[in-house]
Amino acid sequence: MNAKSKNTAKHNSSDRKPHVVRLPGFLIDEEIGLGDVVKRATYAVGVKPCGGCEKRAVALNRWMHFSR
Repeated sequence: MNAKSKNTAKHNSSDRKPHVVRLPGFLIDEEIGLGDVVKRATYAVGVKPCGGCEKRAVALNRWMHFSR
């Protein structure tokens, strides 16, 4: 196994923990993912969701969370 394949094996996306951004308690009550935030914002401005939107939301939720 060469150094490049070892490096790739270390950075597998399934074993990474999401980034957590802590917000004050008066802004949010429960933990929410970035994908859910984007989904709510696009829905609020009138963008209809599609299959790609759901995939994007899942990927963004794995990447970042907002918590108290």
